Parts: sequence; structure tokens; C-alpha cells
Amino acid sequence: MPTYEEELIQQSKDGDLDSFNQLVERYQRQVYNLAMRMLGNRQDAEDATQEIFILSWKAIGSFRGGTFRTWIFRVAARFCTDEVRRRRGRQVDSLDAMFPEHNPLPSSAESPEDHLLREDLSQLISQHLLCLAEEQRLVVTLADLQGFTYEEIAQITNSSIGTVKSRLNRGRANLRDLLLKNRELLPPEFRLYK
Repeated sequence: MPTYEEELIQQSKDGDLDSFNQLVERYQRQVYNLAMRMLGNRQDAEDATQEIFILSWKAIGSFRGGTFRTWIFRVAARFCTDEVRRRRGRQVDSLDAMFPEHNPLPSSAESPEDHLLREDLSQLISQHLLCLAEEQRLVVTLADLQGFTYEEIAQITNSSIGTVKSRLNRGRANLRDLLLKNRELLPPEFRLYK
């Protein structure tokens, strides 16, 4: 018995745009988050998300099974990686312009100082994530922010699991090294000086 998602996929393959739109609604936030982490600019991420789903609609006939989530992220990863390579050399916007949504109200259990430190740390992580090589940025985003398994990331990136683990390890290490340059913004337990 096919699942509801499998029915939507088949109907999409048969040309039913409404079915495909249901798939878009199911995955657009996750695809946008990946594009935002890869491209670092809200407008670029919105444009990329739209382009990714247009490309996916045109290519839905090539979907041969497996999980749709992995397939759509493969399309998104390729698009974002290509876009990062095209944009090399372009000036990066200010952090305020890049991450305006990173200013939620502090919780009642959080002091204003803690709220500001958390926001500074969030912006710093986002900024340093953009400093990683695109292969490392992609696997760190997929693993640590999107929750994909090594196997799923290997399918998305068309790489071996060993390559995924290696890129993830190097990406995390590079991100850690970048963050340690700004220890004062880290939570107290990570501020130990050597």
C-alpha cells in the first residue's frame, strides 16, 4: 500500500501540480534553511528555494524511489553548491542584513545579558559557517542542523560515507577553531583558556 507521500509523488509525475505543491509545503522550510546556511543571505535563500522547487518539478520524472526528502535535498545541495561557486568574489552583506530573523525576544528565564550573548553566538556561528569550504558547510548543515544520517548525506552529496565523515569531521573542527577565536562569546563552560 503506497504512503500518502508516494501517492503525491506519483500524481506529481503524472503532471498534477497541486500534488507537487503539497510536497513543496512539506519540505520548503527545510530546503530554505539549507539554502540560508549555504548562501548566507535571506533574499538569495528565498530565490534559491524557489528555483530548487522549479527544477524539482521539471525533474520529478527522474525520481526513481527512495525517500523524496533525500532526493529534494540532493537537488538543493547541488543548486546551492553551484550558486556558492558562482558567487565567489561577491561582497557579503552585513550580518544584520543576512540574519534579521535571529532576534527573537528573550525568554522570561533568560537575563538580557544572556539573551544578547546567545544572539551574538548564533550570529557568530552563522558567520563562521559561511567561512567553511562549501563541501564542509553542506555536510555540517545537513548533519548538525537538518539531522540527516551519514547514509542520507552520502546519497544527497553523491559521496561515500567515508567522505561524508571526513568532511563532517574537518568542518566541525574548522568551525570549532573559528569559534575559539571568539571565546568571550561562548558559554562559560567553553571559555577555558589554555
